[in-house]
Amino acid sequence: MAKKGAKVERTSVSEQPHELKYEAKKEGTTPKKVEAAKKSTASNKRATVEKKLESKK
Repeated sequence: MAKKGAKVERTSVSEQPHELKYEAKKEGTTPKKVEAAKKSTASNKRATVEKKLESKK
């Protein structure tokens, strides 16, 4: 079971502050913008959020 959880963890962005900070640093933006991208896409999938952030640049 641990393997499945780890795989899911890599493909999603949670609401946890450290996850938002990591994704923001990776994309060169702010945690608030990452959170906004998550809400506007209605998804927590990392690829979807990153695509939305790229389109905002």
